[in-house]
Amino acid sequence: MKNPHPKIWLSPPHMGGDELKFVHEAFATNWISPVGPHINAFEEELAAYVGIPHCAALSSGTAAIHLGLIILGVRAGDEVICSTFTFSGSCNPIAYLGAIPVFVDSERETWNMDPDLLEEAILNRIKNGKKPKAIIVVHLYGMPARIDRLMEIANRHDIPVVEDAAEALGSTYLGRKLGTWGTLGVYSFNGNKIMTTSGGGALVSENGKFIQKARFLSTQAREPFPHYEHREVGYNYRLSNVSAAIGRGQLRVLDSHIQARRENFEFYKRIFQAVSNVHLLEEFSGAFCNRWLTCIILQRTDNQEFNPHSLRLFLESENIESRPLWKPMHRQPVFAEAPAFVSGVAEELFANGLCLPSGSNLSPAEFDRLSETLGRWLVTHAPR
Repeated sequence: MKNPHPKIWLSPPHMGGDELKFVHEAFATNWISPVGPHINAFEEELAAYVGIPHCAALSSGTAAIHLGLIILGVRAGDEVICSTFTFSGSCNPIAYLGAIPVFVDSERETWNMDPDLLEEAILNRIKNGKKPKAIIVVHLYGMPARIDRLMEIANRHDIPVVEDAAEALGSTYLGRKLGTWGTLGVYSFNGNKIMTTSGGGALVSENGKFIQKARFLSTQAREPFPHYEHREVGYNYRLSNVSAAIGRGQLRVLDSHIQARRENFEFYKRIFQAVSNVHLLEEFSGAFCNRWLTCIILQRTDNQEFNPHSLRLFLESENIESRPLWKPMHRQPVFAEAPAFVSGVAEELFANGLCLPSGSNLSPAEFDRLSETLGRWLVTHAPR
């Protein structure tokens, strides 16, 4: 039987108004391809927003990581350390290059890479004659990792860092925007992110030569000849002018969308405040989270039905989308043979966590539905 209620999505796109104006400009001036004034303006505006001098607008966050690893000299057989608790787009580019991922588990407070385990992993790989060529640190669900500690460890061992802030645009740690701490920073503008260009991403850095190289590689590595001359393998990774036009409009409403998502977190916090076995990811000292997604952890009880799978299916029956937390990469069949330094935190989070609808455009009626639906489930399932 079809549910009569309209779908409440996990994280839908949210347009602000200026996007269509900029897109019309792109069509009116016939700048449709991966070149044009909106790309240049978008790169400048994004760089200014995060506070970094150099930015390349690309086709996806995954493309940005791929180019970042190439720029850092990662080659087949090299090892690259990566957060295990993440989306596969963080580590697939390691495999694209024939390199080997080395996964590092999360710490409990931030859900992000554990600095102590990072140090252990680096020392172990060096002892085994394979000093890591790079480190990919992920800021999950918009929550900052302890990037100051992670950078101190990386710098001490002279290993460059690709800072994956795909989910964390607008988040800060110690007042500094995420994505600007690492050797290279990465953002994603996929349709479900806190701002979107339909599909898209960006690579940023203090190093202008790195970003110049990224632009070169992302346009098929074409040399400056009247004919097509190629001395390196290139990629079709440049963002289109039309997509950049959407991004310019999205940047104008980004801060208001972050505020709306932070209010979503407070809404869920009120719903679960009386349920001792439900926990939300709180900010730690120095952290400002964009709250891209609000996630909960359900602490197991004697009631076997009090679990994220049961809640997800109940929400689905009410036409409300939710999603399990990321399955750790070291548990994925495709990476089963990769080295991993684990504590069990990521596996525990995956087993007990759920992402709840977090769009910045949730309506009052949708908030009412969420409150009523979650309340009904808690009445019959929550521990008393």
